[in-house]
Amino acid sequence: MPVRKTALPLLLAATAVLALCACPRGALAADPLPPLGTESGKTSVSGLSSGAYMAGQIQLAHSKDIIGAGLVAGGPHGCAETEASLSLPFWPTAVVQNTAQALKSCMRTEWGAPDAAERVKRAKALAEKGDIDPLAGLANDKVYLFSGNEDETVKRAVVEAAKAFYEQAGVPAASIALVEREGGHAFLTETGGGACGVSTSPYLSDCDYDQAKAILEWIYGPLAATPEAPKGKFIPFDQNEYSDPGDGFADEGVVYVPETCAAQAGCRLHIVLHGCEQSRETVGDEFIKASGFAELADANRLVVLFPQISARTINPKGCWDWWGYTGLDYLGKDAPQIAAIWAMAEGLAKAP
Repeated sequence: MPVRKTALPLLLAATAVLALCACPRGALAADPLPPLGTESGKTSVSGLSSGAYMAGQIQLAHSKDIIGAGLVAGGPHGCAETEASLSLPFWPTAVVQNTAQALKSCMRTEWGAPDAAERVKRAKALAEKGDIDPLAGLANDKVYLFSGNEDETVKRAVVEAAKAFYEQAGVPAASIALVEREGGHAFLTETGGGACGVSTSPYLSDCDYDQAKAILEWIYGPLAATPEAPKGKFIPFDQNEYSDPGDGFADEGVVYVPETCAAQAGCRLHIVLHGCEQSRETVGDEFIKASGFAELADANRLVVLFPQISARTINPKGCWDWWGYTGLDYLGKDAPQIAAIWAMAEGLAKAP
């Protein structure tokens, strides 16, 4: 596919920032992740927007160990990857073509909705090469998908393509929930955030809907009643241990550890991935503390990991890499962001 005119300014910008991969990181800001003995075979992942795309990438890369995923305003795995980026894998030309496809087919649909069958074909090819786990690992997964009626950022057809992808990839139809209801481009809560249907920072909306609970219950089954406020600890940790300067991570991530999980090993792990312009450096701890995951974690022996991306010139909105800005190998187990997050999960699984 030739470079479209709309993508040429992005090509120039990308070329100018190639040297950013060597940017220095800040000084050590926090302690390492605590070893908690989490049960690795009961790990799940969810995210909003770019976090939804990354959640799907992590799920497929490690489907043997992931038991479910929640994608809020996200499309099918590998959606932004173009044929041109595979046939002529030259960065930044290829990543700019991916960027154009991400905008025109994986968020809006001017170029048509994503082709689920093509995405499944590509995922199978990655699995055959050993870049991701075999798709058979998806057979027992639970998948939660969400599209808001007022979401103009990621169109419903894109989320519907994600549903088709999972069905064709081997997830039973009964294990896929596609929720379509009032809501903008945001993570929904029962009481916190902005007005329902509004897509503005911090991208939390009071829609009288506990989306964190909906995701976790779909994946894990019925949950115990939650306390009024979290009683565990939000622990900042050093992300530099898990990533290189060009990988896009902030210096610090956060892990929420309930008192019961600090005292006894065997808790489950849920990984939560913020959306663009929703990281700590942009909205503080609002998404981490107001999304509702921590309250649910206390009563249900769940550790909740909140990795964090930092905005850079090449990634000004602080998005997760679902189009190749860290390099064209961004979908496999060895992709910089997937490998780093999985190393965090393995660190939490170590015996205390």
